[in-house]
Amino acid sequence: MPKLTRRAALAAPLFLALPARAQSWPTRPIRLVVPFAPGGTTDVMARLVAERLGALLGQAVVVENRAGAGATIGSAAVAQAQPDGHVLVMSNSTSHGVSPALYANIPYDAMRDFTHVALVATSPSVLVVNPGHRARDLAQFIAMARAAGEIDFAVAGIGTSSHLAGIRLGAALGVKVNAVPYRGAGPALTDTIAGVVPAMLDSLPSAGPHIRSGSLRGMAVSSATRSARFPDLPTLREGGVDVVSAAWFGLSGPAGLPPAIVARLAEAVRSALSDPATIARFEELLGAPPPESTPADFTRFVQAELASFAPIVRAAGLTPG
Repeated sequence: MPKLTRRAALAAPLFLALPARAQSWPTRPIRLVVPFAPGGTTDVMARLVAERLGALLGQAVVVENRAGAGATIGSAAVAQAQPDGHVLVMSNSTSHGVSPALYANIPYDAMRDFTHVALVATSPSVLVVNPGHRARDLAQFIAMARAAGEIDFAVAGIGTSSHLAGIRLGAALGVKVNAVPYRGAGPALTDTIAGVVPAMLDSLPSAGPHIRSGSLRGMAVSSATRSARFPDLPTLREGGVDVVSAAWFGLSGPAGLPPAIVARLAEAVRSALSDPATIARFEELLGAPPPESTPADFTRFVQAELASFAPIVRAAGLTPG
């Protein structure tokens, strides 16, 4: 049985088996908190998923941007919300991977204070520069960085995936990284386009349209293989830089979400991500279809990410700034 047909066939009996409490949920619009400013990849992914989830659940899913402090402000608000399924967060590699290692007094525990529902997307970073940058390709960029002994990067915030990717790139090149932090990828991209900061490592959904329009010049992607969306862009590894990294985005709620609601929400996410129009949009944005995951899969994934980011943050000597 084809994958999409199998998913669709499973959906109906799963829904019928859910307790009445889950079938009556949601009773009002759902707030989906994005812990970054509008315009970045987390925001793009959230709005794409919110539209489809709203249609499936019969209530609007309203995206609310609450940026600041390495994605911890919006995430903390959800951790403290009532666990009734009406407040969710677009969890991500910053809020539930890097920031718990970066902030000494983070106002939540990334595992204990959340119910992790589903992995929504993963996205490699793309190295972009202002069109006026003297480097025309990756080889020239690397040569200039090594000659200068440093790189100036716009980052979506201290400790974000774009910051960590920049640190990894700088370490691989043996140069100093001067990170210029912003309150989200959107503002960082704006200043990179304007030439205020010469370069940025950002994920494909937010940087891709600017590469296509010519307002940014793509240098390389951080994936292990070339992106199907931008096949002309080399990987960093092809340029001799051993860096592979990706940001991730998921759906989480406060700790204590009733299992029946978790099951219905997870099934709605599976249905949303298996919709042909959604798959086409993901392939357009990311060059790959959405991932598949259960709540248990995603919970284990977040735990592993927390463990992997901590030593990188310590080794780089990062502080919130």
